[in-house]
Amino acid sequence: MSSNDVRKTTPSRRNVLVFGALAAGAIGLGGYAILNRDGQPVDARWDQSLGALKIGYLPITDAAPLLYAHGAGIFEENGVPSETPALFRSWPALVEAFQAGQVDVVHILAPLAIQLKFDKNLDIKALAWNHTNGSAITVSKDITQVSQLAGKTLGVPGWFSIHNVILQKLLRANDLEPIISGDPAADQVKLVVIAPADMPTALVAGEISGYTVADPFNAVAEVQDIGRILRFTGDIWKDHACCITVVRQSLVDDHPEAAQALINSLLQAQLALREQGKAAATLLSEGGYLPQPIPAIEKALGDYDHDFYGDAIQNPQWKSRRIDFQPHPFASYTPALVEALRETVIDGETGFLANINLETVHEELFAVSAIGDGIVSNGGLEAFGLDSATRTETVSP
Repeated sequence: MSSNDVRKTTPSRRNVLVFGALAAGAIGLGGYAILNRDGQPVDARWDQSLGALKIGYLPITDAAPLLYAHGAGIFEENGVPSETPALFRSWPALVEAFQAGQVDVVHILAPLAIQLKFDKNLDIKALAWNHTNGSAITVSKDITQVSQLAGKTLGVPGWFSIHNVILQKLLRANDLEPIISGDPAADQVKLVVIAPADMPTALVAGEISGYTVADPFNAVAEVQDIGRILRFTGDIWKDHACCITVVRQSLVDDHPEAAQALINSLLQAQLALREQGKAAATLLSEGGYLPQPIPAIEKALGDYDHDFYGDAIQNPQWKSRRIDFQPHPFASYTPALVEALRETVIDGETGFLANINLETVHEELFAVSAIGDGIVSNGGLEAFGLDSATRTETVSP
């Protein structure tokens, strides 16, 4: 059973101005110059009083833009001094480090960012979509259909994750009820939170029958022959954002030139990753950033063949990538995500979701203008494979 949910929002006047410049695809004035929406150069330089940039990340391909910007010297070329990125094993550990000021910039799950900003009142700002897609639902090798998940237990990386949202959409579309406590009945699937790095081990041990998570942990199951891809999440919610790049609001407010330099560096890394694909696996592995074997990282960065994956890709006409790297935060996605979270079963406080203003949530969360300036100076939307600054959200479980 499948369904098709869509949402489209009307951009604000401010977004219209940004979109106009993006559509023009303005070209930078040499080097890494930033242009504003009128095509005039503006400052984008790091404030040395901030010290070296401290990066926090989980060992997943979602973190690739931040890691590549460090490993390929892009931060350095833009005058942004940066320390060796700090690896964390779980989302709670990464968030705690960010809250404590131990790291300055992180990639975090978009739903988690919404929780932190609107429930925990953490003063954060998102500088870009870090990537799109890049996740899957991996199951034990004997499971070939969604219906076979009935009565089983699956792992999710966090309650406030796009993985939890999309998995529950898929379950409901197949007449299965997601639950978070007790033993699952014949028409139920129990969900438990597991740190991404622990998911393959839990699958092998039989503690779970599958998991949904970012790559390369899905690819790890493939190359180790311990599991199979049931569905790619980007084949359920078309080109969804998973992780977004987040800093403290004070960086954007008090040091806008530094924030712009950071955005520009991130965008340049995304462009390089889009061009390199699997070739980037060597830097991510040999640079000591991702601990998984290179074959798994390469698979995560490129393998998305419909003939090979069969029903795991049910919408090949979308022409999506297994993972893509583009920074533009579509204004339709943020409120659609909030609406999706409102119908998702979550173990925790969710009342705050009802109080979020769907008309303003996008600009409250994202540094829209600064992101637009960065995209313009790096070739415009077309450079990132986009032909429009607006879209309709498409969900097809």
